[in-house]
Amino acid sequence: MHTPEEQAKAFSRLLDVLATLRVKCPWDRKQTNESLRPNTIEETYELSDALLSGRPEAIREELGDVLLHICFYALMASEKGQFDIADVCDKLREKLVYRHPHVYPPAEMANAAAPTVQTADQVSDQWERLKQHEGKAGKPKGVLAGVPTALPALIKAARIQEKVAHAGFDWPDKEAVWGKVKEEIGEFEAELSHADRDRAEAELGDLLFSLIGVARVYKLDPDTALERTNRKFTRRFAYIEEEAERRGVPASELPRDEKERLWEEAKAHERGDDAQ
Repeated sequence: MHTPEEQAKAFSRLLDVLATLRVKCPWDRKQTNESLRPNTIEETYELSDALLSGRPEAIREELGDVLLHICFYALMASEKGQFDIADVCDKLREKLVYRHPHVYPPAEMANAAAPTVQTADQVSDQWERLKQHEGKAGKPKGVLAGVPTALPALIKAARIQEKVAHAGFDWPDKEAVWGKVKEEIGEFEAELSHADRDRAEAELGDLLFSLIGVARVYKLDPDTALERTNRKFTRRFAYIEEEAERRGVPASELPRDEKERLWEEAKAHERGDDAQ
């Protein structure tokens, strides 16, 4: 691994290349915040895929692409005299120091003991409390003010529940959250029988929200869990299609019982079973 000095030099070389491209490359020269934004979203999702893959070389590649965008936005802001990458780093450093008083006690606590924070959950609770007091003109932010409105619904629901839990709005125990899931299943089934699409959709939303609550209580990530299932389903269905193609028939024409048999066969292959 590189030393801190080598890392700083590598970052400086990256900034030099980006500054040169901004002047000499027609594509880089014409970019704006608005034109680059869709690419940034795409790169963020590609990084997310790489993180799930667990392949270091893929993660390194996608981290570089996201870092490029961060540096690019800072460069464009510096051209307008707004801020530069040093300001970005300084602001982030200040935020990290402020939100970790158990590691960096503030000056007014010089002669006092640092906050007693011993677990990751306690750090998270402290982070949220401090974040709420970073509003404009010292006015505390609402608990949910920091949840981006543009987040995908599944991730947004998880973040909402995390934040209100830090504010003390939480289930008394794990059994209680299961009671809510069972309640929502019943209400969803009842609305389906009424053939009212809007009300059924509302109850489906409540059911999904309650399942995300289960994931949070058991410290599972619902987005990662669902994406793993998406990939697993895709692999298994692809196996069915490949077998159908090998037989010279469309997968849609395979009998249902044969599809189910091939599905179980795909599962067995994933487990590495010898007997199919």
